[in-house]
Amino acid sequence: MVCHVFSSFSSSLIRVLEAPLLLPAASASSSSSSPASRSGGRRRRAAHVRPSPAIYPGRQELASHSSMLPTDFDIQVLIERHEALTDDVQEMLQHQRRRHQKTASGGRERIATVDHLRRLCIDHYFQDEVDDAMDACLLEELAHGGDLLDATLAFRLMREAGHHVSADEVLGRFTDDNGEFRLDYRKDIRGLLSLQDISHMNIGQEASLCKAKEFSTRNLESAINYLEPNLARYVRQSLDHPYHVSLNQYKARHHLSYLQTLPIRCTAMEELALADFQLNKLLHQMEMQDIKRWWMDLGLAQEIPVARDQVQKWFVWMMTAIQGASLSRCRIELTKIVSFVYIVDDIFDLVGTREELSCFTQAIRMWDLAAADSLPSCMRSCFRALHTVTNDIADMVERDHGVNPINHLKKAWAMLFDGFMTETKWLSAGQVPESEEYLRNGVVTSGVPLVFVHLLFMLGHDVSQNAAEFVDHIPPVISCPAKILRLWDDLGSAKDEAQEGLDGSYKELYLKENPGLAAGEAEEHVRRLIAGEWEELNRECFSASPSRSSPATTFPAGFTQAALNAARMVGVMYGYDGERRLPVLDVYVRMLLF
Repeated sequence: MVCHVFSSFSSSLIRVLEAPLLLPAASASSSSSSPASRSGGRRRRAAHVRPSPAIYPGRQELASHSSMLPTDFDIQVLIERHEALTDDVQEMLQHQRRRHQKTASGGRERIATVDHLRRLCIDHYFQDEVDDAMDACLLEELAHGGDLLDATLAFRLMREAGHHVSADEVLGRFTDDNGEFRLDYRKDIRGLLSLQDISHMNIGQEASLCKAKEFSTRNLESAINYLEPNLARYVRQSLDHPYHVSLNQYKARHHLSYLQTLPIRCTAMEELALADFQLNKLLHQMEMQDIKRWWMDLGLAQEIPVARDQVQKWFVWMMTAIQGASLSRCRIELTKIVSFVYIVDDIFDLVGTREELSCFTQAIRMWDLAAADSLPSCMRSCFRALHTVTNDIADMVERDHGVNPINHLKKAWAMLFDGFMTETKWLSAGQVPESEEYLRNGVVTSGVPLVFVHLLFMLGHDVSQNAAEFVDHIPPVISCPAKILRLWDDLGSAKDEAQEGLDGSYKELYLKENPGLAAGEAEEHVRRLIAGEWEELNRECFSASPSRSSPATTFPAGFTQAALNAARMVGVMYGYDGERRLPVLDVYVRMLLF
């Protein structure tokens, strides 16, 4: 069980928590307006110009936080408490199983419990019990014969498990002759909440789910005005952060608060979720310490002062995408890869001339440190560090899984540099690319394909036979979150366009190609593209069979889950408010890390 993995980390956790936290204070220079570069006045693309988000605690808050950290004894007590609560919940699940065998309602109770375990992110501790409760016949019966709550919950669990289930068939019983949802469901709050959940699981051309979203949203918005305060808050949070497109750990805290207000409760399950949350937070603090120490020793922040120094933000990407105590080392190493994506981007935007960047790219293709000897010091230092981390990951994969992927990782780095070089050529030549050409290249320069190629090998998935195709033809499970990231980022850059000139955003390029469109129409077009990428990503995640576009390749569940989590985090990372701040990211970081 994962709790035993936590036990193996206990001594490391204690050492980390006894030391002061090494988290960065807010820095106005970290991502404020860009200075002129050394490449003849090139500007940073506006898609990367961001006010520094208020996600870093100040020194006084850090000191206060450090004084409240648990002691050696507290951590051991927490681990033992976690194990005891796991046993209690397991006993409860076994009791439910026996009751299910005697009564028809027992099956519904077990399915509801599975839902709570998943929403609280503790279902993996009870995989055998969860698998046993997910009886296909029962789910089919509930989906096609239960009430609105039963049917939509069964639909969601079946679709998440990769079973084919028709939204039209399941929801048809709740509509009138015109295909509209019947008005008598307007007051069924729990049913509406579940209907809202499944409405975001559209895999394309599912009109019934589009109607479900409109119907549930309209009636839940109206219901907030008369619901009791605790339920009203839960409904508001569910509308603002829909279950399927939001990070599960973030949603878990709100679901726990909701469960604690109900008259009938399972305190063991609630307390286990809380203990698990606390242990994960301690583990993430340990990982953050490790990464911060590496970054400070590296010295790139001092050597390239114009580059971003946002260690915490880089870690949050991996902290939220990759789940599980057993993948701690994976999160740490991939955060280093993420950091280089940002640093290399800044070198291309702010530091190098076109000739220097071309030589930098050629050195990466050759994977030869000597080839970078004639480059500026910052490029040589970056290449050495990048080279070391990548080779270390390749060696780790070979030790763990018996295959060394360095040739494929080198090719993935060369692809990223080629993408940045393409943007440099466009900018230096004053060339305006077509919007679709820009988006294809933007998938590469997002860094998502690079990071996920590393992840795939670290998870032990051998793509040696088709790795060349994997890098050259990016599969949808990777390209979808990459496009979602690029398009969201571009939407956020709109307010900077007038000051920054050509920013290369998809929206701006689309407007140039369609001069009759208003800015609002172009933005709506971009949002439709994002919705379309979500539908394709849903098809990838909810299909038990290989991808239609890459039928020879199947991916481990942890890989597709990481891709889904990355897509979920995009709106948080680029969800700017009117003051160009990231309030939701602030909440995420404080909830999950501090």
